[in-house]
Amino acid sequence: MSLYDKSSVALIPSGFKAGSTDNLYSVLPANGNGDFNATRGSTATRVNKDGLIESVATNVPRLDYPLTSGVVGDCPHLLLEPQRTNVLLRSEELDTTWITFRSSVTSNDIVSPDGSQNAEKIIQQSGQTSSGGVYQDLTLSNSTVYTYSVFLKAGGYDFGMIRIDGGQYAWFDLSLGAVGSITGSGSSSIENFGNGWYRCSFTITTTSTTGQPHIYVTNSDGSQTLSGADGVKGIYAWGAVVEQGSYPTSYIKTTSGQVTRSADACNSAGTSAEFNDSEGVLFAEIAAFDTNVGNARIGIAKASAGQLERVGFGFSTTTNQIQAFISRSSTQVNILATISDIRDFNKIAFKYKVDDFSLFINGTKVGTDTSGSVPIGLDELSFDDNDGVIFYGKCKQLIVFNEALSDSELATLTS
Repeated sequence: MSLYDKSSVALIPSGFKAGSTDNLYSVLPANGNGDFNATRGSTATRVNKDGLIESVATNVPRLDYPLTSGVVGDCPHLLLEPQRTNVLLRSEELDTTWITFRSSVTSNDIVSPDGSQNAEKIIQQSGQTSSGGVYQDLTLSNSTVYTYSVFLKAGGYDFGMIRIDGGQYAWFDLSLGAVGSITGSGSSSIENFGNGWYRCSFTITTTSTTGQPHIYVTNSDGSQTLSGADGVKGIYAWGAVVEQGSYPTSYIKTTSGQVTRSADACNSAGTSAEFNDSEGVLFAEIAAFDTNVGNARIGIAKASAGQLERVGFGFSTTTNQIQAFISRSSTQVNILATISDIRDFNKIAFKYKVDDFSLFINGTKVGTDTSGSVPIGLDELSFDDNDGVIFYGKCKQLIVFNEALSDSELATLTS
């Protein structure tokens, strides 16, 4: 018998339907009691099985396929994101609202990461030795964290440079797919979307209310000059986003106005028949969007009891920290463990039994508690803690066991 045969609820994201109730299918139980209600008040994007960015409808859960070195993976994960707004206009139309300088723009020149021929080419003007490009005027909030992201591809020149405001710049090597230099105090990242496309992101804290997101053409790291401009060479660009927050979220398309993607919620799986109040294990394979995303929790609870009856775990407010907790009228257990990077997928299992609690992460027991009661009346599994703390992140699997597995079984489960 495999360990999975001992589970009572098993979500391995693979099937969904349109609608706002029981629309994310669980593998177990077979009667559908374990299906989740996934809701979101707007459309949103995901990476589909072909590795292309596509929009999905309101209240449709997003099964997002991972990209590794530009190659799409075989199995998706559930993508749950907070609300974000793209404050930049004409995210795909650099030949309209955007202002050109020492450059020209060819519209709909090549195929973009959504599979359509709608990506623009920014061409350095012939004879110009200072970097050219495009920009847009925005009003931003001062002293606020923003992330600016845009998909770039080499088009004769191998470097792109972006900035949001002031003297904060980030360079990206579009031939190697690597981040380059930064001026200012921001941070940058790059993600390979295949076919030569890279999503280049730059996170800063604004120094004024005047925002001017730029895209520059250049051909060397740390430089705003270039040589050999012939009116043909440049870089390709598509899908620009400026959003408040410390990391880029899924692509948000805009045209003539700002667009807000609503937050995801996923809850209400199971009934009292699927959960054992006396003992059990909650297991998940999850990843965060940043090393410190604040509280984000998954839990089994008595739905009508708020924070009083629950068992769960998630990310804490401390960088790269996992927190496991038990409430039985009051807090009974609080186990904390720091790991190398919560942005990686980590396998986490929390065993609960009266006076016998343990937390395993990636094959290792990282915390125990030998004193405490267990909750009663458990009847709902959700991507939240039943007290308003919602889980935002990625999930490959979420499983409940109605028995306290042995240490060797927990080590195997999380390895």
